[in-house]
Amino acid sequence: MTEGKREIIKGLLSEYDIQSAEDIEEALKDLLGGTIKEMMEAEMDHHLGYEKSERSDSDDYRNGYKSKTVKSRFGKMEIEVPQDRRSTFEPQVVKKGQKNINNIDSKIISMYAKGMTTRQISDTIQDIYGFETSEGFISDVTDKILPEIEEWQNRPLEEIYPVIYIDAIHYSVRDNGVIRKLAAYVILGLTCDGHKEVLSLSVGDNESSKYWLNVLNELKNRGVKDIMVICADGLTGIKEAINAAFPKTEYQRCIVHQVRNTLKYVADKDRKPFAADLKTIYHASDEKAGAKARDRVTEKWSSTYPNAMKSWTVNWDVITPIFKFSADVRKVIYTTNAIESLNSTYRKLNRQRSVFPSDQALLKALYLATFEATKKWTLPLRDWGRVYGEMCIMYEGRLPD
Repeated sequence: MTEGKREIIKGLLSEYDIQSAEDIEEALKDLLGGTIKEMMEAEMDHHLGYEKSERSDSDDYRNGYKSKTVKSRFGKMEIEVPQDRRSTFEPQVVKKGQKNINNIDSKIISMYAKGMTTRQISDTIQDIYGFETSEGFISDVTDKILPEIEEWQNRPLEEIYPVIYIDAIHYSVRDNGVIRKLAAYVILGLTCDGHKEVLSLSVGDNESSKYWLNVLNELKNRGVKDIMVICADGLTGIKEAINAAFPKTEYQRCIVHQVRNTLKYVADKDRKPFAADLKTIYHASDEKAGAKARDRVTEKWSSTYPNAMKSWTVNWDVITPIFKFSADVRKVIYTTNAIESLNSTYRKLNRQRSVFPSDQALLKALYLATFEATKKWTLPLRDWGRVYGEMCIMYEGRLPD
């Protein structure tokens, strides 16, 4: 501790009757108000061109003080704002119209990003800072990011993405007093240098080929010209939409979802051996070997679980694109680790909020959660150079060297 700090503490103890931590906060609150006033006095001196004790022939001069209530980390406090006769003084330390001197807006948005409800945020601010904030106020603060979301949703994208993932998570949303299940669709792209990038977020319940065509056309309108592989679950109409929007793009059924959907039909005691058998399909050396493995698994389990393997036959044409790749590339395409880590962040929102008050509130929460999750995305995928090299050969002339 510096000598200057020791002197400040001595002065604090001599000036205030400090007996507890609360007394310290009250003293600091008083000092904060006095410090702000002194800073604004200095600003007024600069504005008028002369100090308070000096004489001047100027027709503008000090005109008393105006009391103002602001919120700080010590709670509500009164500060005295100096005034001038012309009312041209614009203080900078606490600006006109500013009601908060604690960056509370950014703290509210940070709490919202972590999945807290407006009521939880309001209660937290009351507990920590000692002043009340209505749920409406919290909502107004978070609404400030709506233009930012719109700008982000319309930002230009790269021309080429080797792989794009599309996934959906379902949330309960209140709509005109009725609680409905809505899907939040996230589109995640892998750039040519192997970095992950969330391209789009949308909320809706009208899944169809027309819906997905609109989504993919939006990507085109934002600059995307080519995609090698789109990996997604069995979203209604997605295959037809891909063929229309990006006819050269391969649609790969998400193997992770395919396995999960299959194991839904299987009893707990059989899931581990069944999952091991399924692995022999998508780990097969080529499509022909994969088909044989599929038939063996179907024959083995059909008597016990007659419907479990049906989707592997029905969707075989969109399961097979992975067979032309090596194990390294297959892992990038079908494991969807990239999007699963993001989804774990989104699922926290479901655990913390049983119902969202509106689809707009859900979109705000998803957007903020996305930026919380993507702060860590600083490095390309592991072994990306090998993966990209193979894709350049497989999709000759479509990826930049």
